[in-house]
Amino acid sequence: MSEITRGSYAAPMGTCIGHVHLKVADLDRAIAFYADVLGFEVQQRHGDQAAFLSADGYHHHIGLNTWSSRGGTPAPRGHTGLFHTAFLYPDRAALAGAVARVIAAGIPIEGASDHGVSEAVYLSDPDGNGVELYRDRAPEDWPRTADGSLSMTTDPLDLQALLAEA
Repeated sequence: MSEITRGSYAAPMGTCIGHVHLKVADLDRAIAFYADVLGFEVQQRHGDQAAFLSADGYHHHIGLNTWSSRGGTPAPRGHTGLFHTAFLYPDRAALAGAVARVIAAGIPIEGASDHGVSEAVYLSDPDGNGVELYRDRAPEDWPRTADGSLSMTTDPLDLQALLAEA
């Protein structure tokens, strides 16, 4: 393989992450979390092996499968893999509503942070995959250093103030 010089290529404008596809142990359990709790709609299902879910009727934002993981267990701490999948909500009220549904479903909140550029709440899905529910602040409100670069933070998020907007 030839050497690639870092910074010699930039992904084209408009490039983004289109979907995440997760290996799960129990398809019905995973669908119950992503559809019933987070509100994604099942667009297509392939028996007890795979399902594709989305928001707004898109073909899929989330793929779930048991092809090589049926009955499996989460990777132990200290192993490589997915840290979390982040779901961007359009505004603070929508984020608050999603968090309220998570709490009502009895799913533990593992963290809540104000990153300056965004507000985020962290939890895990039934297979132990990390999930971030967040909303971005307007870019003009992002904290910046004197030279104009981003100055993201990890400060505590007032969860009760967020939930008051649900």
